Amino acid sequence: MNYPKLKISNGKIITPYKLIKRGTVLIEDAKIIAVEENDIEATDAFEIDACGKYISPGFIDLHIHGGGGHDFMDNTVDAFLKIAETHARYGTTSMCPTTLTSEKKDLLKTLETYESADKINHLGAQFIGMHLEGPYFALSQRGAQDPRYIRNPDPAEYQEILAGTSIVKRWSAAPELPGAIAFGRYLKSKGILAAIAHTDAIYEEVLEAFENGYTLATHFYSSMSGVTRRDCYRYAGVIESGYLIDEMSVEVIADGIHLPAPLLKLIYKIKGADRIALITDSMRGAGMPEGDSILGSLNNGLKVIIEGGVAKLPDRSSFAGSVATADRLVRNMVNMADVPLIDAIRMITKTPASIMGIDSKKGTLTVGKDADIVIFDENINISTTIVNGKVVYKKNK
Repeated sequence: MNYPKLKISNGKIITPYKLIKRGTVLIEDAKIIAVEENDIEATDAFEIDACGKYISPGFIDLHIHGGGGHDFMDNTVDAFLKIAETHARYGTTSMCPTTLTSEKKDLLKTLETYESADKINHLGAQFIGMHLEGPYFALSQRGAQDPRYIRNPDPAEYQEILAGTSIVKRWSAAPELPGAIAFGRYLKSKGILAAIAHTDAIYEEVLEAFENGYTLATHFYSSMSGVTRRDCYRYAGVIESGYLIDEMSVEVIADGIHLPAPLLKLIYKIKGADRIALITDSMRGAGMPEGDSILGSLNNGLKVIIEGGVAKLPDRSSFAGSVATADRLVRNMVNMADVPLIDAIRMITKTPASIMGIDSKKGTLTVGKDADIVIFDENINISTTIVNGKVVYKKNK
């Protein structure tokens, strides 16, 4: 449903710093034109009564592989669109479609499919650029990534990939690999966010990486080193580095399973809401019943099992990705980690927008920004999702 002018009234508006207990948001031509306490006179606008629920900026997911039975690496336009529609039902208004370690030809096909899908994506969360996860990882920290395709950074390869497209906005890699620092510098020169992932790096290597563009830690705690011992000596790992480097941002899979409540509390206590981006890292099983599934492409992906609210390898030796949706992340941060709602929302709106450099357009309910808005109740149950001023989801009463 697309309305030239839209008014959302009678709701609790969440701003980065306060709650407007009874406010109104006015939208025109896909932009926010007013945010005020009490009512706004707008007789020419279609009105949505929030009925006392929360009015929030739309959720921004920087790391997402799939949902609704589809994966971005299925490499079909339909898969891209269905994933965007699935997650919009749970409050996501912007997302970075994410790859897995793969053959180069499959990766190039994914990028090509993104461009085709992006042109006709009008019913779901907006695509804000691709996130390439791999293939430049440490084998020892591969997790569910396919070891057949893991390799060191190859300038000829990554320069060729990036020469043919402008849609890659972030790339995750292990910074201790040969050539990884030069890779980070190259990404930085292209305005692409380099992130640390699937890595056995120690503090000294992480610090060098940070100075050369690696300013984000991908799925913090998952598939990365903590304190390690080499001969007689102990070394701080990536986890400790993420805490020690104040300016480094971290992603958190707040599904309540990848990280238990004490760790969620610890990350929040040390890093704060301005350095944490909540992510789903969800695979195709998000929004689907539990049971057998596939991580990655339907053609050559990895068989997994979904049980207990998470995807696991068939032998249950490791998690194989989450099946979380964005509403669940917020709910868990509030209920499990005792985080104030305003900060939990900040971690899935303003902070990820800032990390991606799109905070001038998204992330807060501010006049002039894109009209990406979510309405939800006290339990973070989504009732309405609006993307660029268009209602893409409205829960049936």
